[in-house]
Amino acid sequence: MSKTARFLFIFSFFIIASFQTTQAQNPNQMGAWYMYFYDTKFGESQFGIQGDVQYRNWNIIGDLEQLLLRSGFTYRPKNTTIKLTLGYAHITSGALGESNDTSSESRIYQEAMLPQKVGGRIYLTHRFRYEQRFVEDQDFRTRYRYNLFMNIPFNQKTFEKNTFYAALYNELFINGEQNIGDGRTVEFFDRNRIYLGLGYVLSPKIKFQLGWMNQKTNAQGKGQLQVSMHHNF
Repeated sequence: MSKTARFLFIFSFFIIASFQTTQAQNPNQMGAWYMYFYDTKFGESQFGIQGDVQYRNWNIIGDLEQLLLRSGFTYRPKNTTIKLTLGYAHITSGALGESNDTSSESRIYQEAMLPQKVGGRIYLTHRFRYEQRFVEDQDFRTRYRYNLFMNIPFNQKTFEKNTFYAALYNELFINGEQNIGDGRTVEFFDRNRIYLGLGYVLSPKIKFQLGWMNQKTNAQGKGQLQVSMHHNF
């Protein structure tokens, strides 16, 4: 077994063991997100489409936290690496525990992604996103998000087939309004997410990641196991 394969095995074991330990101590403390991301261009044009499907659970599986469906049209200006997106998302949120109650949200969003390479192996991406949110039984609201992604390949200098890489990100959420309807208010700070994962490049078009994310709000901090597939076609 190669050193890289051994590292992948040990990392996966650590993530899963940590998840199981936390679950045993407190069943509501850690959840799991299963995600599929896609991105494609329309032929050789500057236009395309991207989006994601996310199935989020309060526990490892079965207790729905959110089902998120999101897609948008993309535009890549000539002679730049910038990608601009205008999109729509629909979110179904479930209640914690045995309740089957759900609520819904429709969301329009605009975003800009700016990739950057530092040195020979560090790949950064800055993502700026502005959301207009239509949450069930709440007033119209907006939110600002900034995410810094960092990917570092281990056994290659680029993301070629069979490359293993570290995947990290930190995302900050800021509420645009504090009044959310029916006399309820929220803080200016909404949440922060920090993520550490291990990625594998199956082919130039498909990557997989396994990792752990901690999400902190004003009320609590919660860990999430994350499993994702990233598909360019």
